[in-house]
Amino acid sequence: MIEVTDSTFEAEVLRSHVPVIVDFFADYCGPCRLLKPVLNALAESLGDKVKVVTVDVVANEGLAQAHQIEAIPTIIVFENGVQRHRLVGLKDLHYLREALAV
Repeated sequence: MIEVTDSTFEAEVLRSHVPVIVDFFADYCGPCRLLKPVLNALAESLGDKVKVVTVDVVANEGLAQAHQIEAIPTIIVFENGVQRHRLVGLKDLHYLREALAV
């Protein structure tokens, strides 16, 4: 997974040629830490079909505000620079696959 910042978000997410799953997280968040291996497994299983990235909401407050992140973890899927799905809270791999249709 790639960690994106305020300065790399546009290039890595909004201009991506494949769908991007963005995990908005914070290091202090227990559910966020539990979600990380699930997202790693999802990224590994999907290969080049999607890109999975993370955004630290503490270090990138502007991104968190711009995307109205009110609770973490929040997962947003972007396709062609447009938000397509939003999931809040800890989810398992099966749920993510079904909810994100990937």
